[in-house]
Amino acid sequence: MLVVGLWGITRQDTMWRDEAATWQASRRSLPDLWHLLHHADVVHGLYYFLMHGVFALFGDSLLALRLPSVLAMAGAAAFVARIGAQRGCPATGLCAGITFALLPAVQNYAQEGRSYALVTLGIACGTWLLVGLLDRPGRSLRWGTYAGVVLVTGWLNWFALLVLPAHAVAVLCARPGRAAVARWALSSAVAVAGTLPLILRSQDQSGQVSWIKPLTPGSLTVPALMVVGGVVCAVCGASGGRGRSAREGRAGGGGSGALGQSGVFRVSGASGMFGVSGARGVALWGVGLPLLAFPQAALLAVSLVKPLYVDRYVLFSYLGLALLIGAAAARAYRALVRPGVAAAVVVVALGCVLLPAELGHRGPHSRIDDVIAPANVVAATARPGDGVLYIPAARRDTALVAPAKFAGLDDVALLQSPADSGTLKGVEKEPARIARAVAAQRRVILVTDATGVSTNEGDRAKRRALDTHFVCVSDTRVHGRRVAVYEHRRGQHAH
Repeated sequence: MLVVGLWGITRQDTMWRDEAATWQASRRSLPDLWHLLHHADVVHGLYYFLMHGVFALFGDSLLALRLPSVLAMAGAAAFVARIGAQRGCPATGLCAGITFALLPAVQNYAQEGRSYALVTLGIACGTWLLVGLLDRPGRSLRWGTYAGVVLVTGWLNWFALLVLPAHAVAVLCARPGRAAVARWALSSAVAVAGTLPLILRSQDQSGQVSWIKPLTPGSLTVPALMVVGGVVCAVCGASGGRGRSAREGRAGGGGSGALGQSGVFRVSGASGMFGVSGARGVALWGVGLPLLAFPQAALLAVSLVKPLYVDRYVLFSYLGLALLIGAAAARAYRALVRPGVAAAVVVVALGCVLLPAELGHRGPHSRIDDVIAPANVVAATARPGDGVLYIPAARRDTALVAPAKFAGLDDVALLQSPADSGTLKGVEKEPARIARAVAAQRRVILVTDATGVSTNEGDRAKRRALDTHFVCVSDTRVHGRRVAVYEHRRGQHAH
């Protein structure tokens, strides 16, 4: 995971709009960052403070921006492998860890300067702690550690708390006794209560997710296919789901199953299939399938009331998918005459099949836009004293990420800078003032989306002023954005 994460980490020197938000927020002073969180992006506040420290120590670069995500995904892969080995066998852990590293979505967010990889690491760590506690539920300190991990992960992004229903199912499948159930409930309640201030404060900034579209039948396709695939893998790998429990049972002369020649527990009966036999702990599928299905189902259910479903918000569901695929792959691995050769063939085959997706994630077109490329176009076409407009105002991020490229240009519509206003895009003038300021320019550089539309009266005032007083003399589209140069119809400065 570390190797594939570092491969092409700069994505050919590109950065998309969400990463630009991380970049500009994390480079602000601590008082300015605190001011920002009072107005916007409080849900990412802990992550911004973390990245502020990274930039302070290592400087601001694309490597520094994305390296924490790479390391987080590598850590998550290690926890996946460990869980697979604990609840199955070493082959299960190896297959699950490799599967997780090769998943296209995992590689995508391993190279993104946002909090989702760190959230995935937190969930992987919390799940590993829970699996161990269900084996030995009497350790109070570890329950406190579990609560702390879930709490910190919730502060990275409170959608991480959607893992708790999945963990609840795992606890019920393990049937660890009332004391352990009570400790899990208390730990979860502490994590939720500790995250509640962030949840309540973020409701005041709910307009930041207004771009999320309502669910459509297409929205359900990928989650449904993932869950169906997970169920198939759970059935195929069920016989490998309880390695440690079986070994403990054999050592004690009891248990509800029998060991095969491979040393892997053969689950017998429906109770073993569902992870509720007399053996201690929870079956691997009892961890993986709820982790795959429940967070996605919960977010989809909430989205029926308020659109919130975005796959990256529940990226950690892929932890469950990797565990289930790992269990199924390990079972096939053990059934072959030369499993070592088979494993190598499978890894190489998967790598070849996924190679187009892996290469695509490392190119400029892997995200919907790029903020650096249009800044280069502006630097090549602008003249000192030109005006510059952004439609919408959020496209000002390209100037905030590369301010040197915009040196000497007049931000025509800007009233208050992003840092002074405690926002990511600044505060713009009233529409009438914007129109007058635009009309007074000789040349104007417009930075907008490639397929953008005017969304508010201020943006419409910019469009009207350009259409009325100016002629477009060049129009460049690059990586999801558009840079257009307008010259005044009279060819001279207008007063």
